[in-house]
Amino acid sequence: MKIEQNISLKPYNTFGIDTKAKAYCSVTSVQKLRDVLQNNTKDFFILGGGSNMLLTQDIEALVLHINLKGFEVIEDNKDSVIVKVMAGENWHEFVIWCLHNDFGGVENLSLIPGNVGTAPIQNIGAYGVELKDVFHSCEAMSIANQDLKTFSKEDCQFGYRESVFKQHLKGQYIITSVSFKLSKGIHKLHMNYGAITQQLDDMNISEPTIQDISKAVIAIRQSKLPDPKDIGNSGSFFKNPVISIEHFNSLKTNFPEIPSYKISETEIKVPAGWLIEKAGFKGKRFGDYGVHNKQALVLVNYRDAKGSDIYKLALLIQKTVKRLFNITIETEVNVI
Repeated sequence: MKIEQNISLKPYNTFGIDTKAKAYCSVTSVQKLRDVLQNNTKDFFILGGGSNMLLTQDIEALVLHINLKGFEVIEDNKDSVIVKVMAGENWHEFVIWCLHNDFGGVENLSLIPGNVGTAPIQNIGAYGVELKDVFHSCEAMSIANQDLKTFSKEDCQFGYRESVFKQHLKGQYIITSVSFKLSKGIHKLHMNYGAITQQLDDMNISEPTIQDISKAVIAIRQSKLPDPKDIGNSGSFFKNPVISIEHFNSLKTNFPEIPSYKISETEIKVPAGWLIEKAGFKGKRFGDYGVHNKQALVLVNYRDAKGSDIYKLALLIQKTVKRLFNITIETEVNVI
């Protein structure tokens, strides 16, 4: 197996941060992953699509880039299909493949950056749909003994941008494939979150298909979010915080226009982007880095910023939001 030395990771992270890997290996099969783990069970770093991380330092370890590829229909019924997708497949290309085959369920998750293998770790979500809604199971390799284990939806303990792989199994498994249960023929459309309905109206579509939903989501995302190919970023940097009804009502006294989404009888979700914009950070630039001018949730690398500088900005935003609203906003992006 080819192992390269002193490799720049700039092409492998969507922030475009130019840090170095002490050693780098592209893993293209499950057996190769097993082989390399048997000789490097401690000193390594797992890299997927590089879309959900901020590199603040060089990686003084072997970087294992998971490049497992392939799609396979493993179960095909009248109303649904189960598709197994290897971890190294690009997420949006998988969505496009589903739409081409008229498999429904992931259309609202169009244009999310990253790879399939990291999607369950984060329980990615957008426009009223989360990965757990279409998740069937995943296979993951134990780092300790290289055995493959199948995880069910219950095993994964999905939460808001959370899973068992971010909690007590963090650093213990590498996901090699994910299986999804998708609809066929008659699809349940999710159009009531965000601006999807308005976008469909603007597109003069009254009876949308899953393909139309995807086009609407893509149009909305492209109007708000910068393309990492043009401006380095990792999408939403912060999670939307959930606060108590009492806290929310007290905030409405000073901020009557504060938007919200009811979670339960006792909890409210508040858009972190609104909090950050209200705190004065939207569009603010600090040399080569800053906050995007169309979406305050997105921190950006305009050219040659250091990851440590972007992280300092994130900390300043968190501190300011806490001071103004008494709300703690957590990072969605993994800071390395």
